[in-house]
Amino acid sequence: QVQLVESGGGSVQAGGSLRLSCTNSGRAFSNYAMGWFRQAPGKERTFVATISTSGTTTYYADSVKGRFTISRDNTKATVYLQMNSLKPEDTAVYYCAAKFLTTGRDMKDYTYWGQGTQVTVSS
Repeated sequence: QVQLVESGGGSVQAGGSLRLSCTNSGRAFSNYAMGWFRQAPGKERTFVATISTSGTTTYYADSVKGRFTISRDNTKATVYLQMNSLKPEDTAVYYCAAKFLTTGRDMKDYTYWGQGTQVTVSS
């Protein structure tokens, strides 16, 4: 079973950086591709980034490409989202999610979700 817990959210000024972490307290973390999604107030949850089981393949939403980096450490059962050059429009609750074996951009394909962590970027 996969149990995900996010951390690292907070408030930051525009142009600043944050690093989110998501740790799996269950088993077989390395069998799961991982994704980050976000949901701004009053909006739908959207894809941010995904990483393959080995960490060698990553994909990003166009809105974060070049600013955000997803990575994982399978020895620590943790996936990270390094967020640089943050903008007010990045303000959202960020969720990590696990999908068996293959990466994907569609939240419907993800089986396990964390509780979310708030990121607030002020101008």
